[in-house]
Amino acid sequence: MICANCGTENEAGRKFCKECAASLAIACPNCGAANSPDAKFCGECASPLQPGAVAGGVTLVPGASVRAARVAPSGDGPVAERRLVTVLFADLVGFTPFSEERDPEAVRELLTRYF
Repeated sequence: MICANCGTENEAGRKFCKECAASLAIACPNCGAANSPDAKFCGECASPLQPGAVAGGVTLVPGASVRAARVAPSGDGPVAERRLVTVLFADLVGFTPFSEERDPEAVRELLTRYF
């Protein structure tokens, strides 16, 4: 491996340059995998390793997962964020007729107990 700092050729497996002691690998802040100093994204989890790394037109920050990247539409609109979530569906017996006869605030108050 050639040191990006001084150009010295180093043996494979070294973590630091034998000439200038510069780091020969960058640890991924997300998964800890070793990556070359010039890598923009982790080879194991695709997290950005350099500030301002761009993936698919989206600027990412180190430590952010590509799967949880903030994606801003063109313009100054709101920012959407993709996340992994768990969703639970429940069927409340008789809920539709119950909710039709009451104020929305009363229905929300009842549902808050379930959440």
